[in-house]
Amino acid sequence: MATEQWFVGPLPRGPRETQPPDDFEPGAQPCGDPSWSTPPGQPGDPAKAQQEDVQEQLLEASPSTPTPEPLAPGPGPVPPRLSLDTMFSPITEQLHYLLKKADDFQSYLIYSRDQVQKEQLAKAMPTFLKMCEPYFLYLEAAARSMPPIYGALQELVRNGLLEISQQLTLRLEQLVLMYASFGFVDLEETDPLSISCFFCGRFSISPSHEVSIFRYCAPAAYTASRFPRYLYKKMRWNLETTSEPGGQRQDSHVDYYFLCYRDTWEDTGKSPANSCPQIQKLWSIGRWVPLGPAKDDLYSWILCPQPPGDYQQLLTIGFEEPSHMLATDLLVQILTGQAGPIRPPSAAGPAAWAAQGS
Repeated sequence: MATEQWFVGPLPRGPRETQPPDDFEPGAQPCGDPSWSTPPGQPGDPAKAQQEDVQEQLLEASPSTPTPEPLAPGPGPVPPRLSLDTMFSPITEQLHYLLKKADDFQSYLIYSRDQVQKEQLAKAMPTFLKMCEPYFLYLEAAARSMPPIYGALQELVRNGLLEISQQLTLRLEQLVLMYASFGFVDLEETDPLSISCFFCGRFSISPSHEVSIFRYCAPAAYTASRFPRYLYKKMRWNLETTSEPGGQRQDSHVDYYFLCYRDTWEDTGKSPANSCPQIQKLWSIGRWVPLGPAKDDLYSWILCPQPPGDYQQLLTIGFEEPSHMLATDLLVQILTGQAGPIRPPSAAGPAAWAAQGS
């Protein structure tokens, strides 16, 4: 892989510029020598010679005045800087490889007449999604984890990595929906063998807090019992909180956050099915609030077909669906206390996190 250099040679000199002296080293810093502060006099300039004699007499008359030491020579030649395109080259190559695999899955589905082969590809779909997980892990962790790892280029690198992550996420979602439309993949969340959602990366927002991202291929009811009514989820974030490393026990706790929309319609007395033209999707981010059973009641958990839960709305977004990247940005703002006045204790910021870890 070729390395692109920003500066491949010296800049051309202007018509009035002269060749620097031979004894000038590229790494030296001329500002340490006082003689560089004024232009040199001509060889036959008597005023210049008289000024130099006066300076020598002053230095001899005041021996207590310290002579400025010359600065140490600078480091060697600066290594060539890499352009962003060169830095992203290995990442984009991996992206193109995964997109090519997704195109192959789609081509076999559309153009192949072998039904058995299509069924085998549908069974291989979870494996392909698993194969993308390490790539998602790198993209999200390198872009979002704290502290930043790219210094001054963090914002440019962050946006580039997250755009790549979003591009692959939407392509995989499209692929799963296409296989579901042909009847080879089930999207029902209650089916253990379904592909209702897939993993899209993980990052840390503090030493004891990690966020995992999941995206639903199609909007799913918030709960199997469809309560709250007309509430559908599109993304899920698992916030895993662990105790401080210095503690004796490494206990962990998981909170669940969702990107949801609620179907709203005008109060016309019609059922939602008959009011489709007036239905609008009001998007928000909220937190799963468990309503039971108790954590230590194992018998109740065995008899419970679906854990009941409510939706605590934390941020109202509006009637336009946020992008995959923006939705996670908004969640991070909520968790770090930068958005919305209403936050659960586990998302109230570092102070509350420290209290939980103690």
